[in-house]
Amino acid sequence: MNAIISASDLAVAAAAAPAPVLLDVRWQLSTAKAAGAPVFDGRAEYEAGHIPGAVFVDLDRELASAPGERGRHPLPDMAEFGAAMRRAGVSRGRPVVVYDGGQGWAAARAWWLLRWTGHPDVRVLDGGLAAWRGPLSTDVPVPEEGDFVPAPGASGLLDADGAAALARSGLLLDARAGERYRGEVEPIDRVGGHIPGAVSAPTTDNVLADGRFRPAEELRARFKTLGADDGGEVGVYCGSGVSGAHEVLALAVAGIPAALYVGSWSEWSSDPARPVAVGPDPQ
Repeated sequence: MNAIISASDLAVAAAAAPAPVLLDVRWQLSTAKAAGAPVFDGRAEYEAGHIPGAVFVDLDRELASAPGERGRHPLPDMAEFGAAMRRAGVSRGRPVVVYDGGQGWAAARAWWLLRWTGHPDVRVLDGGLAAWRGPLSTDVPVPEEGDFVPAPGASGLLDADGAAALARSGLLLDARAGERYRGEVEPIDRVGGHIPGAVSAPTTDNVLADGRFRPAEELRARFKTLGADDGGEVGVYCGSGVSGAHEVLALAVAGIPAALYVGSWSEWSSDPARPVAVGPDPQ
């Protein structure tokens, strides 16, 4: 099953019966709060206009638990996550399509969580809301309660020690911007740099100018160049497990399974005992 869906295919699916469950996960990484500027309000954006039938999902409250030692966006409590998904109408036997404002990071976080916890049919709207050509709605639906119960997978998830080991034994990709990987700037976390052995692979290079993913063959070629070979283990991290989920999605489009280090750099860098590499060299 393809991990993404085009806007035209979604329009057809939404008009069929049963239509997929639509989740609107608009969210933006922002340092505005520290600067005293207004913080992006995904719910307000949703209420101003969304794909008809879509239900808003709050990334910070429903797709993550509170920031702390495990990073800025740790895994959510599974009982709370399951309850949130059921309120949104998610059932195991019904397809789910997730979208955000166009960047794809937040939608990918929802996609990854649902797939990792056992939902068999989840796709991301390629290009997000910006790609949608149909009407928008301000009606806020109250869906019938779903039946989805999360069952976390035995694989697909890395902790800090697992990420460190994979950087030595396989391929660990750093999805952040290159300057953060190199340690030249660090606007959010305690220190700049990267996990020793990790390879720089900015997730922004996986998409076209309009936010849609590059063709699968281009993505396969990119990841092969970065070191993804047949059968080798691949993992991804970013700042806090959001843009990294987008890179895992890009790898899935390319046909390459990958695990996600959810704590990512926000967890890794908070521990002074963990080593930090700087510069363009992985080591």
